[in-house]
Amino acid sequence: MIKVVLFGSGNVAQHLIIAFQQSGKVDVIQVVVRDKNKAELSIAPDRITDNMNAIPAADIYLLAVSDAALPELSARLPFSNALIAHTSGSVALTSLDPKNRRAVYYPLQTFSKTRSVDYSHIPVCLEWENNNDQQLLTELAHCISPNCYTIDSVQRKALHVAAVFVNNFVNHLYHIGEEICEEHQVPFDILKPLIAETAEKVQHLSPRTGQTGPAIRKDQNTIDSHLALLTQGNQQELYRLLTQSIQQTYPAK
Repeated sequence: MIKVVLFGSGNVAQHLIIAFQQSGKVDVIQVVVRDKNKAELSIAPDRITDNMNAIPAADIYLLAVSDAALPELSARLPFSNALIAHTSGSVALTSLDPKNRRAVYYPLQTFSKTRSVDYSHIPVCLEWENNNDQQLLTELAHCISPNCYTIDSVQRKALHVAAVFVNNFVNHLYHIGEEICEEHQVPFDILKPLIAETAEKVQHLSPRTGQTGPAIRKDQNTIDSHLALLTQGNQQELYRLLTQSIQQTYPAK
């Protein structure tokens, strides 16, 4: 069993606890939080602590905390020459205090505490400073997923930006679509098969090949009618910007 001490009580920490427990190959021996009385995690209460001076020895220490907290937390750790890894998509490995052996263990997925996910499909992006730590990091990744990638800090930041586009921004567009439906008293559920097909299609076609719609067709009449329908300025602005981006990507032949 790989012994892990986990820092954090947010979505990533909660899902890592569940994934490690399901694997049967990882023992989360301690979860360190800011306030154990407020922590709601899927682990026995006696394994949760807010005492930084009572951290047991482990094979690896995972820092699943906010990006801003990583440098300070890594500097406060009361030990040295241990393997520590953060779980952030956008923070460089070198942001961690060098008194310990630094690494990154980044599961690339959107996590919500109330929604379960299939961990076996989650890619885990790894980076390490000491080559002797590669084997343990890889083993820990394979405990929850066969999809393990060696990704450096610059590549990981690029992946994180790409993930914001394909996940966070897309979800915000879903929200706008829902607002438009509500405004015109149309059930948003009608759009869900289209959403599902769009997500399925990108598994088989490149996004560039799969693009459809009035923008790529240069259908200005439809574009103008859509803009006239939209009542909120931010919706019109986004519509124009995305239309322009699509048309610039697919110039007229």
